[in-house]
Amino acid sequence: MKQLQKYRTDLLVLAGLALIGLLLGLGLLLFGQQGGQVQVRVAGEVVANWPLSRDGTYTIEGADGGTNILVIEDGRACITEASCPDGLCVGMGWISRSGQSIVCLPNQVVVEILSDGTDGEDTDVDGVAG
Repeated sequence: MKQLQKYRTDLLVLAGLALIGLLLGLGLLLFGQQGGQVQVRVAGEVVANWPLSRDGTYTIEGADGGTNILVIEDGRACITEASCPDGLCVGMGWISRSGQSIVCLPNQVVVEILSDGTDGEDTDVDGVAG
């Protein structure tokens, strides 16, 4: 009987965490700000900024000679090809909202969506002013 109660409690906790994750994801989807540009960093250095409003296909040279193909189309961006062994960055899909990113660790490439008029710096005020 005690084992059944523990199992039931585990399921309730798991269901609660799944609900919280779903609500957070839905909130981001509904209220997230549409991005204005794509910033590409290789090994921490900004190498390119492109507007999301201009469609194009770009080859990004990674830190150790690897490559990633970035496609910007219809106000969104996606890595469609990568020379990395795992290809996780390709599987991350399309991004279009400010703050979303695609990361290719083997090639040290980060593709991030920024709001219009930002240069990659955090412009929101965090904390309490007084």
